[in-house]
Amino acid sequence: MDELNSLVGLKDVKSEIQSLTNLIKIRQLREKMNMPVMDMSYHMVFTGSPGTGKTTVARLVGKIYKELGILSDGKMIETDRSGLVAGYVGQTAIKVHEIVGQAIGGVLFIDEAYSLVNPDVPNDFGGEAVDTLVKLMEDNRDNLVIIAAGYTDEMRRFLKSNTGLISRFNKFINFPDYNRSELIEIMEVIAAEAGLTIEEGAKKRVLERMGAMKPEEWEDFGNARGIRNMFEKIVTNQANRLVLLNSPTKEQIMTIVAEDV
Repeated sequence: MDELNSLVGLKDVKSEIQSLTNLIKIRQLREKMNMPVMDMSYHMVFTGSPGTGKTTVARLVGKIYKELGILSDGKMIETDRSGLVAGYVGQTAIKVHEIVGQAIGGVLFIDEAYSLVNPDVPNDFGGEAVDTLVKLMEDNRDNLVIIAAGYTDEMRRFLKSNTGLISRFNKFINFPDYNRSELIEIMEVIAAEAGLTIEEGAKKRVLERMGAMKPEEWEDFGNARGIRNMFEKIVTNQANRLVLLNSPTKEQIMTIVAEDV
């Protein structure tokens, strides 16, 4: 949980995962005391926009579940529609079996899971993928956790497409968009990992740039992905500035200034 709690923002997400962890621990205590326990599904649905930390948290859930003894490995295998759906009859089930086989003992993270179901496309094999997944979830329920992720409304429609999904995915965790101050914190973390520091003037310029974005630009920004892309451009600007200096010092190389934004 320490690694999860160190992430920027995500207060409600952290609380949900902590509550789930507590529930599992007490359930295990009840089992040790030979007390009755309710059946529990460990599969989850993560909803929210791209770049809000869903993949990162899914990876940490695998580690947490391993520590709790729910999973034997704790690894995470990430896939999407292209990894599960084939273009020919009979091939989709084979692809699903292969991906699930890789994920046994850990977490299978399905990004944009709603795209598996496309009722407007005739002869689409996404339904076959879902049917196969439902069966494999049941067959491997003791050593496999599936986390399906995507936009909130689309994921609701996805779950309604197959009654087997509704009964197996009963835990929903919403990942809200980051606010601007949280995005600055994320940029500082990215910078620190790269051995860089960001001057206050540069942070102010970044905030001003985000504040000047139109609603449609903000929608396309991509949360943490957007701030990472912005930071990479800033580092390029810094490099362009530094090469004009005769002998830049270590401190200058380590510092992002307002001019770089």
